[in-house]
Amino acid sequence: MNNKHNEFGAMLAPAESERIFNAAMGRGMSRRDALRMMAAAGVVITGSGMLGAPGAAHAQNAATPAATPKRGGKIRAAAHSTSTADTLDPCKGSTAIDYTRHNMFYSGLTELDAKLIPHPALAEEITHEGAKVWRFKLRKGVTFHDGKALTAQDVVFSLLRHQDAALGSKVRTVAMQFEAVKAISPTEVEVTLTVANADLPVILAASHFLIIKDGTTAFATAIGTGPYTCKEFRAGVRSVGVRNENYWKPGKPYIDEIEVIGIPDEAARVNALLSGDIHIMNNMNPRSATRVNGTGTHAALETKSSLYTNLIVRQDATPAGSQDFTLAMKYMLDREQIRDAVYRGFATVGNDQPIQPGHRYYLEGLPQRSFDLDKAKFHLQKAGLAGATMPIVCSPAAEGSVDMAALLQQSAQKIGLNLTVNRVPADGYWSNHWAKHPLGFGNINPRPSADLIFTQFFQSDAAWNESGWKNPQFDQLLLQARAESDDAKRKQLYGDMQVLVNEKCGIGIPTFISFIDGYDKRIQGYGSVPLGGLMGYAFAEHIWLNT
Repeated sequence: MNNKHNEFGAMLAPAESERIFNAAMGRGMSRRDALRMMAAAGVVITGSGMLGAPGAAHAQNAATPAATPKRGGKIRAAAHSTSTADTLDPCKGSTAIDYTRHNMFYSGLTELDAKLIPHPALAEEITHEGAKVWRFKLRKGVTFHDGKALTAQDVVFSLLRHQDAALGSKVRTVAMQFEAVKAISPTEVEVTLTVANADLPVILAASHFLIIKDGTTAFATAIGTGPYTCKEFRAGVRSVGVRNENYWKPGKPYIDEIEVIGIPDEAARVNALLSGDIHIMNNMNPRSATRVNGTGTHAALETKSSLYTNLIVRQDATPAGSQDFTLAMKYMLDREQIRDAVYRGFATVGNDQPIQPGHRYYLEGLPQRSFDLDKAKFHLQKAGLAGATMPIVCSPAAEGSVDMAALLQQSAQKIGLNLTVNRVPADGYWSNHWAKHPLGFGNINPRPSADLIFTQFFQSDAAWNESGWKNPQFDQLLLQARAESDDAKRKQLYGDMQVLVNEKCGIGIPTFISFIDGYDKRIQGYGSVPLGGLMGYAFAEHIWLNT
């Protein structure tokens, strides 16, 4: 392997890498910035201690870190959405239950900890040249559930398949950054990007990029390298995983068998938890948290996150796509009321762009858009839609959207717009309604990097460009930011992109929502990962049952 590197000249030994890392920390640099500095410099990234061993960070984040994990037991977990579109194909996953299932059965080249820092997983060593050419050395001794050894060709196949337009990968836009992916030995893979991207280890931790066997085209079952083997999968009904005794992480997982089901109705899900029919649930309504915590046997766990339910105003639909009509709708969002009344305070006020307050790239100086019916009326009249009647589609599938639609309807009536609320069932919402109407709602799970959220949902040709917004300036800034290794310049570019989304895009983001999970307190090792509920959808690997 040709180990060319940048200004550091040559690959550094782990001890030297760690010395540089510690020196950077000693100069006051944050852990994340120190890691980025090392990554930008092309320093070898391994499990030498600089990033920690796989799974260690999750253990530190566990609800009862001092407890000793136990093996055994069967549990049932319930997610809030399920349908016949449920899939075992990682590239097509689009819901919490898909992500949970995929993390049970497959593993990735990297994985994220509780602070969304990437760790080596199936790749035990990662190097790069200027963040453009990346090399992954695979962990030895890893086997798929059928006994086949993991090879570089499995990784090549898994990454390149996303570029096939006919496949319908949810991350095809992201995967088009792969200029070339090739095996340079049976256990080493080289990925050349079209442009430099320092976030590649973060990107590859997404469940869509989990590794499958070379040549896999059928997904009636799942043959991966994950902590559980697939005992049963019935789309829209249930999935059952059995502990993988040959899992590549020694000692894990702990539970003998985990069944995952979908219970769309929140009240039914809470009742199932409290009755003992399930042990873990996601997407708890804030109204239920007090009740659950009062039982003494169960608990609610809040995770602050960048999750949001957003208003979608299709920019390619007439007349909704008018810029003035879009602004009118955004000014009708009463963000404080939505935070307090819809989410009972379990949320943070948003500003019509997807980077949440507290994020390292959040633009502090962007003026906060507020609830203003006078401005809404001005833009409505300018759009020539005063007195118009328009449907707005909502569903329990998009958390809080039914209440938000009702609030918008009341506000619209005050300025001469008749919004008719069309509530549709949660079942099938994401396939049949999401982003298919001039006015509707989305519900977007957090992404581990600013690049991913902008690439997947705001780039002009993104598969999930919800409002059909096209802005060449934004697309250019996205490419610039992705390749920029100077963090201050990168923050400025992301700030410019937030301004464009806030002012021009057909998306209204009133709040960022906290995740609330419910769990049986006999479940141990359960914690928060801001990527999503259910420990970032990866709870199955980390929990155990205290009986």
